[in-house]
Amino acid sequence: MKSREKLAFHDQGVVELMAELRTAQERLFRERFRHAVTPLKNPLELRILRRRLAFFKTLLRQKGTRDF
Repeated sequence: MKSREKLAFHDQGVVELMAELRTAQERLFRERFRHAVTPLKNPLELRILRRRLAFFKTLLRQKGTRDF
């Protein structure tokens, strides 16, 4: 994720971050499932998605929310 994207997420509220987190979790689940069935063209995409999830969880924790 580029630094401009990260800065944009810092300004979002908890509700928007929770929605982004859920979307990222669903996408990671789908990609892992697809990878189990047939190898992905770019398996590094899984690493990127895991890091994106960690970033959203970190932001939510910084904002004082532990309901994820």
